[in-house]
This record gives sequence, structure tokens and C-alpha cells, in this order.
Amino acid sequence: MRYWQKQKAAADERIKEIKTTNKHDNYAAIDLGTNSCRLVIATPTPSAFRIVETYSKITRLGEGIINNNELSHTAIRRTVNALRVCAGVLEEYAPIKAARFVATAACRRAKNCQYFMDLVKKETGLNIEIISSQEEARLAMVGCVPLLNRHIRRALVFDIGGGSTEISLARMTASGKAIIEGYASLPYGVVTVSEAFPNHEMTDLAYDSIIERTHKILTEFEEKYHISEAISNQEIQILGTSGTVTVLGAVYLNLSHYNRSVVDGLTINRYDLMRTINKIKRMGDEGRKKHACIGASKADLTVAGCSIIEGILSFWDVSEITIADRGIREGILLDLMHPDKKEKKPYYHRRRRHNYWAKHNHYFNNNQKLQESANDK
Repeated sequence: MRYWQKQKAAADERIKEIKTTNKHDNYAAIDLGTNSCRLVIATPTPSAFRIVETYSKITRLGEGIINNNELSHTAIRRTVNALRVCAGVLEEYAPIKAARFVATAACRRAKNCQYFMDLVKKETGLNIEIISSQEEARLAMVGCVPLLNRHIRRALVFDIGGGSTEISLARMTASGKAIIEGYASLPYGVVTVSEAFPNHEMTDLAYDSIIERTHKILTEFEEKYHISEAISNQEIQILGTSGTVTVLGAVYLNLSHYNRSVVDGLTINRYDLMRTINKIKRMGDEGRKKHACIGASKADLTVAGCSIIEGILSFWDVSEITIADRGIREGILLDLMHPDKKEKKPYYHRRRRHNYWAKHNHYFNNNQKLQESANDK
């Protein structure tokens, strides 16, 4: 068979596969973060869903946002191009029974976000919803519920994004539902931290300053919910989801290439976590770029993420964490497909939410202030 005949046969088979898939109800979710744009299309099963298509692209929408609180034209163009691909994939799998497309920290922060949203609508036809940090935390928790142990009374899930880090505390019911008790938001993520310290290697002072700031912000959360006591009584489980967390899992397992099936749901104890973090730091920038599970696109973000993880682990003296290669997208799908399992959103007073951001956002208002803070230590 000639090459063009093989190509035509493959294309015909692909069209047949899509048509077969479309006999089922398709649901879609887009998570537009500070660092990446991710799409998933799935069909429901009795308890969860089956993924039929995914797309992910690192766009760094929030690149440079710490300098002037604006999305750059270059970052906007990269992201619109990625969303145009998403729109094409969605068209292939039409009709989509239900969908939700959300944007997080970068769009919450950007002064020119409306311009970006209007451009996305004009060029892709997609309507993107900017969600609050509370909703972001809730969706991450819902998406990770299948990995939680029903026999442990409470769960703490942290999601390290590009522009913020969301932490949610939940109580597990006998039926396996997670009822959110409270949440905290760190107003920084891997992109904003890495840009605040632009050298390829974070200094020890810079790294330690992130840990210290994380401790300060989490103090109020701890005083309200007594999480340390629950951890010491083995009444709480810790689960982490983010690119950095999954990289830690892959490096810990010495994988030659990333494999979601062995990383998702992996539990690592504190000693091995710290040993893996130190291993990643010792690699250096070039070593991380060459590592099959990190690469050039994540080399400058991974150490930034490690500083946030270490801040969380050391604040609560965590003995182990479960790694999740899932989060907001999966939470959206579960909400859409199984609305009876959708958890009630916690109520947060608008004024309190504003004051919390105002209290902590000054840490990362701009590059110069953050570096001066680290140098003063």
C-alpha cells in the first residue's frame, strides 16, 4: 500500500472512531491557567467518566504579569492560538452535551483581561469564565476525590498553579463525598515565583523566603482549623496536584519518560519527598532541562514549585502525600456529569475575601520588592 493510501486509511479510521465516540454524550472542560491551557473531552460512566480526547499546551499566559498586572501581547497571542486548537477539537467531537471553560489566577489579576476575553470570543468562539480562587480550590478538590481514602475523616488538597496556590480542607462523608470546610490561597505560583527570582538558580535566601512567606500566610488557616492536631492524630490525608508535584513523583520513580498511570495516586513519604526535592535542586538548570520528565519548558518552574511544596510540608510536618495527576478539569467534568455529587460551595464574605488578598498580595506585587526582601534576610 502506498504512503498516501495508508494516510487516507488512517484518516478514515480516525473519522470512524470519532463518529462512534459521538454516539455517546460528550462533555468538555478547559482549564486556562497562568502557565498552560488544557482541554479534556470525556463521556460519563456510572461512577466517573472515560476520557476520549485531551489537549495541553504550555502558553505562559501570565508571563511578566508581576511587573504591571497586564497580560502581554505575546502571551495573549500564544494562548489564543492554543484556544483555537481547542475549538477545533471541540468541533470534531460535536455535539458537546455540556461544557465549562474556566480561567484562573492570571485572568483574575490582569487589568487587560476583558480585552483578552473579547479577543478569545472573536477568534475562537469560546466563552471563558473567570473563576474565583475559592471555586478553583473546590474544583481541584472535587477532581481529586476518587484518589482520597474514605476511611480517613478529613482531606487537605493543595493545587500549585502558575499564579496562585489553592489549598482546600474537606471532611469526607461515609458515601465518599468531600464537604469543603475551608480554603486558603497563596497569591503566588510557579510562574510568579520563578519570574520574581529570574536567575536560573534560586539562591538559598530566595528559596527560604518563599517557605517563610508560605508559613506566615498559612498561620491564620491553621489557627482556625487546627490541621496540625488532625495530622498528628492521623485524621487527615494530604494530596497534592500540579506539574511540580507530578514531576516529583516521576523523578522519585526514576522514570525514563513520564507515565501518568504510575504517578497518579502514588504516595510518597516525607523523607523520600525531601530527598527528591534535593535531587532536583542539585541537577542545576541544565540538568533539569535535559531530564526527560522535566525538560526545558519546566526547568525554571520546578524549583519554584519545590519551594512552595516544602513550605506546605514543613509548616504542617506532613509525613506523606498522595500525588494526583488530575484537578480542575476533572472537577468540572464530575460536576457536569454527576450533578447530584456536586458539593455545595462554601460561603465566603466578599469583604473578608478582599481583605485576605490585600493582606498578602503585596508580597508579589513586583520583582524588585521581592528580591529586596530576600536580600535583606
